[in-house]
Amino acid sequence: MRIGIVGAGAWGTALAHVAALNGHQVLMWSYDPAVVDQINTEHINTSYLPQGTLHHSIRATATIDDLAGSSILINATPTQFIRSTFTQHPNVDELFAGAIVVNVAKGIEVGTHLRVSEIFDHVLPSKGAFVVLSGPSHAEEVIRDMPTTVVVASQHESAAKAVQEALSTDTFRVYTSADVIGVEICGSLKNVIAIAAGIIDGAKLGDNTKAAVMTRGLAEIARLGQAVGADKDTFFGLAGMGDLIVTCDSRHSRNRFVGEEVGKGRPLDEVLAGMTAVAEGVPTTTAALELAAEAGVELPITQKVAQILFEGEDPLQAIHELMVRPHKSES
Repeated sequence: MRIGIVGAGAWGTALAHVAALNGHQVLMWSYDPAVVDQINTEHINTSYLPQGTLHHSIRATATIDDLAGSSILINATPTQFIRSTFTQHPNVDELFAGAIVVNVAKGIEVGTHLRVSEIFDHVLPSKGAFVVLSGPSHAEEVIRDMPTTVVVASQHESAAKAVQEALSTDTFRVYTSADVIGVEICGSLKNVIAIAAGIIDGAKLGDNTKAAVMTRGLAEIARLGQAVGADKDTFFGLAGMGDLIVTCDSRHSRNRFVGEEVGKGRPLDEVLAGMTAVAEGVPTTTAALELAAEAGVELPITQKVAQILFEGEDPLQAIHELMVRPHKSES
C-alpha cells in the first residue's frame, strides 16, 4: 500500500516508521528541505525525533504533489496549519481524491471552532473517507517499538478497519471506533488539561491537586463532548482517559512542559519561542472555550488555563477560585 504523510514532525515520523515496518511504501512531506535531505540520506530526523533510526525504505519530499496517488494519506500537520498547508496547491482536492485521510493532529481550529474532520470536509471534499487516530502514544516511545495502543475512529467502518490493518504491528495495537466526534474532542481537550497539570507541577501544588484536575478535567472533556454529539463511553477509553493520563504525566508531553514552565513563572511567549515542536493545547484553549460557549457548556478548568496563559493570573489564585466554586454533586 502507498502511504503519504503530510508533516515530518515527531508523530508523523514515528508513524512513517510503523507503516514501513509493515511493508508499505511510505513517502513523507516536510516544508523543511533540510529535514527531507536528512531523512533521505541518513534515515534519521534529528530535528524532531532523534531517538531512533528510520526504516531504510522511507522517503521524503518537499513537494506535496508527490504524495498524489496515496491510498492512505496521514495528516501530521498541526491543526492550526492544516488549512494553509493543504490549500497552498490549487488542485489539492484532485490530488487526493478517493484517499483515506487519517488525521493524527489534535486540536480545534481557532476562529472557526471546527474539529479536524470538519476542516477536511472543506479542504478535501473528494477524499474517500476520514479517520482520526488518537490514544496514549508518544512518538519518542513508538519509534523505539515500545508497546503502544491507539484507536482509529471513522463513520466508515471499512476505512477504520483498513487503517487498523495497515498500522497494526506486534508493538502497535490499533482498535477501531465509530465515534469521530468523541475521539476528536478527547484529543483536543486533553492537551488543555495537560497544560493545567504542568502548571500544578511547576507551581509545586502537589499530587492531590494534580489528581483532582485530571479527574475533573476528564469530566469537563466529557461534558463538552456529549454536548456536541459524542458517545460518553469514548471518554473512558484510550482516546479519553488513556491519552489524558500519559499527556498529563509524561516527560515527553509538550503541553505538560508548557504548563510546567508557566507554573514556574516563565512568560508563555518565552516558553513557546524556545520550542521546536508545537504545543497544540495553547491555541485549543481559546477555541475550546468558544466552542463551549456555542454549546452552552461550562469549562472551569479550561477557563482558568486561559486566564493563566493569556492574562497572567497567578496559578495559586486560579486554584483557589476553583476550590471555592459553589458546592455540587460530583455527577
